[in-house]
Amino acid sequence: MITTGAITSQASEHGLALRGVVAPEPDLTVPDWAQSVLLFGPEEPAFWGIFSASPEYSDGQADPLDRWSDRIADSLARDWGGGVLLPSDGPPYPPFLKWAVQSKHAWFSPVGPLVHAEAGLFISYRFAIALPQHLEAPAPTAKPCDSCAAPCTTSCPVGALGPDQIYDTASCKSYIASPEGADCLQNGCLVRRACPVATNFLRLPEQSAFHMAAFLKN
Repeated sequence: MITTGAITSQASEHGLALRGVVAPEPDLTVPDWAQSVLLFGPEEPAFWGIFSASPEYSDGQADPLDRWSDRIADSLARDWGGGVLLPSDGPPYPPFLKWAVQSKHAWFSPVGPLVHAEAGLFISYRFAIALPQHLEAPAPTAKPCDSCAAPCTTSCPVGALGPDQIYDTASCKSYIASPEGADCLQNGCLVRRACPVATNFLRLPEQSAFHMAAFLKN
């Protein structure tokens, strides 16, 4: 029987971390046999070096990170006797945000996006794996926002992300594409970087630039 320790260790080989475990409720996107859903996201700073050395990163084809995630998820699911769940599967789409909150390791932040106990506002979920067995979930953690001055609410130069929790993507993209937005474009979102939790979660500038460039294209 696969253990949490073995799962964590094998995921780490791919620059990934186990970011949550939930017992799924009935859902059209989850196999009937599933007893656990495991959420996986980047483990920084190891993730970027592993992904950027992959064939998907350098083959010149579209969506390299999604294709890399699909390949790694398929490999892990086969090893563990599970099934892959991707955020892009659908409609209907797997309820990743719901699962993240149910894991008791992520919450909705004062500016809207999820904040994670370890990854802060840089949390992302590359995929989930459904297992036909019950896996003990990591112990719940305290929401970091409860004892935080919330610098995230005042960090966006154009107010695209703020306490109203409405994301103004048009203003965000316009600013990032301007000379004034070069810092965000090259080093990542100022709001996400303002999160005190994220100071312990090193995302390399090359990785932030990759994500921001992809964001501008969409």
